[in-house]
Amino acid sequence: MTKIRMWDNIPGPTEGAEPSLEYYAPDPSSVKDAAVVIFPGGAYTHLAEHEGKGYADFLAAAGYHAFVCKYRVNRKPLFPWPLADARRSVRIVRHGAAEFGIDPRKIAVMGSSAGGHLAAMVSTWFGAIEGENSDEIDREDCRPDATISCYGVVAKPFEEGAQLWLTNCLLGGTEENLPAASPDLNVTDNTPPAFLWHTSDDPVVNVIHTYRYAAALREHGIPHEVHVFPRGRHGLGLAAGDPSVGQWGGLLLGWLKATF
Repeated sequence: MTKIRMWDNIPGPTEGAEPSLEYYAPDPSSVKDAAVVIFPGGAYTHLAEHEGKGYADFLAAAGYHAFVCKYRVNRKPLFPWPLADARRSVRIVRHGAAEFGIDPRKIAVMGSSAGGHLAAMVSTWFGAIEGENSDEIDREDCRPDATISCYGVVAKPFEEGAQLWLTNCLLGGTEENLPAASPDLNVTDNTPPAFLWHTSDDPVVNVIHTYRYAAALREHGIPHEVHVFPRGRHGLGLAAGDPSVGQWGGLLLGWLKATF
């Protein structure tokens, strides 16, 4: 694993760990010219390793260039700075595509739970963020070429618990930025194709989030693949040992091959 510094002049608050990008090189026996930038889950208060390094190891073994974005997390509201870190990570990969051996038009973003929310925001909302456009990297396009959401908060929260979490943990208790932070409301004809999966009885993030994002994609004619498994707790990651949910990794690899 190689650690990449993300910012020289970081915009926004700098409490806690400095954001960074971790690069996991692909297996040389099956190397591909596509990359996946991974945003771990963790409710924007911490980063879940099994949804970061765990995914990176899996994808690198399949030949993909894998990057884990260690975006800013805190128990204080942070919007829009995790999004700024996520955009920056896509731009870094695109800027260095030739050096890595990546096609700059084959960069996917991937996330679980809060990380899925971040991946979907990167794919749908392109408003200005103060402090961006500070160097040549920031002049790169931050739009990814594909989106992967694993039990993500990818729709405007409708259940009381999720709405309180999003408004309090990310938005500072105000709903002013809720439309920008609701990916399903920002899908357009230019939104990247998506791979989505969820479990139907997820007790933390309701499966309706995935259904609503898929419906928005369908409305705009965006290709997407959706898998909903009948049983499974929240935060399963690769779901090793679960013969039902554990199928999703192989399904993802098939989708990536068809997409890229």
